[in-house]
Amino acid sequence: METIDSMKNALQIVVDKLDNLNKKIDAKNSPNPLNQTWLDIQDTCLLLKISKRTLQSYRDNGILPFSQIGGKIYFRANDIEEHLNRHYNKAFNKR
Repeated sequence: METIDSMKNALQIVVDKLDNLNKKIDAKNSPNPLNQTWLDIQDTCLLLKISKRTLQSYRDNGILPFSQIGGKIYFRANDIEEHLNRHYNKAFNKR
């Protein structure tokens, strides 16, 4: 009887690990893995290589949407990516 219980426990562990692997694979294969990533002010400034004051201007002027919880401000990574894509300029030839 004890052997059957230990086999059930081992099987459950394997199933749990497979579920975890499946979730990780799904996250890696999603078309936009940054979709639900939230960045704080410091991370956003580092990502964009801008100052906190410039980021404040982006917020004040409605350039980047944000979420505020208490005194903490967050930006969605996909909003930053969309902003960069909107301002993307293809290379051109001057001839």
